[in-house]
Order: sequence, then C-alpha cells, then structure tokens
Amino acid sequence: MDLETVDRLLTTTRSVRRRLDFARPVEREVIERCLELAVQAPTGSNRQNWHFVVVTDPAKRAEIGRLYRQSFELYAQALPASGARSHTNPALAAQNRRVRDSAWYLAEHMGDAPALVIFCVEGRVEDAGPMAQASTYGSILPAAWSFMLALRARGLGAAWTTLHLRYEKEVAALLGIPDTVTQAVLMPVAYYTGDDFKPAERLPARDRTHWNGW
Repeated sequence: MDLETVDRLLTTTRSVRRRLDFARPVEREVIERCLELAVQAPTGSNRQNWHFVVVTDPAKRAEIGRLYRQSFELYAQALPASGARSHTNPALAAQNRRVRDSAWYLAEHMGDAPALVIFCVEGRVEDAGPMAQASTYGSILPAAWSFMLALRARGLGAAWTTLHLRYEKEVAALLGIPDTVTQAVLMPVAYYTGDDFKPAERLPARDRTHWNGW
C-alpha cells in the first residue's frame, strides 16, 4: 500500500464549500460508485441498515437549500465573532474566520449543488441511552466519511453538514423519508476547482491524547 498517497488522501480531504463547481454536472455513475465504496465501511452488528437519498431534482434541491440557509442563519446568530479557543492563537483565529465565511457561502448556495446526498440510518434514538445512540450513528457515519474519501480521490468534493436537521421532518416529508429513519448527514456534492488542498491547522493530537486515563 502506498502510504504517501493514503496519508495525502486522509490529510487533504476537506469539507469543500467555496470551491465546489456548481455549474458542472456530476455523473450518476460516479455517485453510485462512491456509495458502493462507502458501504464497505463498518456497520454495527453488520446490520447494514443504511440508506442514501440522492437529490438531483432542482425544485427539491432548492427547497432543501432554503431550509438549510434558514437553519444556518439561526445558528450563526448564536456564534461568537471568533472561536472560543482561538483568540490567543492568531493563525487559528484566521482559519476560523475563513471557515465561517465559507460556511456562509455554502448556506447561500446549498441548493445550487448538482447533487445533495443525505445519509440515513434505520431507527430513532432520541430517547435512547448513550450505547444505542453511539451504535446507531456509528453504523452510518463511517460510510459518510468513506464516501467523502472516494469523492476526493475522483476530483469531487463535499461538505459534511447537519444544520438541515433543524427541519428534519420537513425534509423527510419533501423526500418521502419514513418516520422510522434518522437523517444523519447532508452533503452537497460537486467537482471542485483547483487541487492545492493542504492539511488543516489542527491542535496536536498529543495535546488531546490520554494514556491509561484522563
């Protein structure tokens, strides 16, 4: 296995927002292939209880985009001007401002993405305990991440978003998603422009790693 290529894929797969090419169509077969790779991800007890709703209909994309922007505006009102931890770190503060600006951009253009993919899992766990919640989400989130990696390897990008869940019932009604199914992630999918993605500025893992106890 070429570790250099694998490490580059893992460290440069970003949530792409501003650099999504909304004007270029995304081929159905590309999404289907990436989803086939995604279902190789781990799933609790091998239940394989995932579902993927791919939205390409312009009117439905526009409505989901409207709901997403509405949710984002409410979310943004509650955010501080900069990250709570970044005020003593100028580089991190600048990065947070860039992320915030790109998040606004995506909120304004979510419905313009050629495809929206919603990752769903059978079951509801709002009133369940931590074990049931972790097991349920743990059965769908690895597939979503594998999907992002598969897209990146093919020159496409996506953004991991969850703000549409403020209006989960409205989106479910729009798309005919059963009440017994949980929506976990919404991803706008498009080809991206440029290819100079770099590893993100992150807090060192060693600063957040605890050996044999907290």
